[in-house]
Amino acid sequence: MKFVTALLAAVLLLAGVGASHAVVRIADDRGGRIGTYVDKYQGLRTSGETVIIDGLCASACTIVLGAVPHDKICVTSHALLGFHAAWDFGANGRAVTNPEATQMLYSMYPSQVRRWITARGGLTPRMIFLKGRELQTMYKPCYLDAQASTNKTH
Repeated sequence: MKFVTALLAAVLLLAGVGASHAVVRIADDRGGRIGTYVDKYQGLRTSGETVIIDGLCASACTIVLGAVPHDKICVTSHALLGFHAAWDFGANGRAVTNPEATQMLYSMYPSQVRRWITARGGLTPRMIFLKGRELQTMYKPCYLDAQASTNKTH
């Protein structure tokens, strides 16, 4: 009986060790400058942390899909990815599509995401959204619990 109790305690201890790995939760990220996100996600890639996408991840935020290993990303039922062409401010202060940056952004995405984008007309100034079952066929689902809410949010 002591052996069974010790074995159960060891299993629970090991389960606790696995659950304590740090995670980064993305919930309301509208994006920004591509270079900023490339830098941020390269650090995240080398950290080995798991990324939980649990809300809006739009524009440059979506670089996470190409920067972090596929097996380190999961999506909740609230995950919403928004894609559009990259842009700069033109001479008159208006947004102007940047074809080179758009191609660079597109090339960062995994092939299944690129196929999805292409099937919807490519990266254009108009935002397109990937969510729900369609997203969960590309990335493993994750389920948040009380512990996940104590981890870092980006």
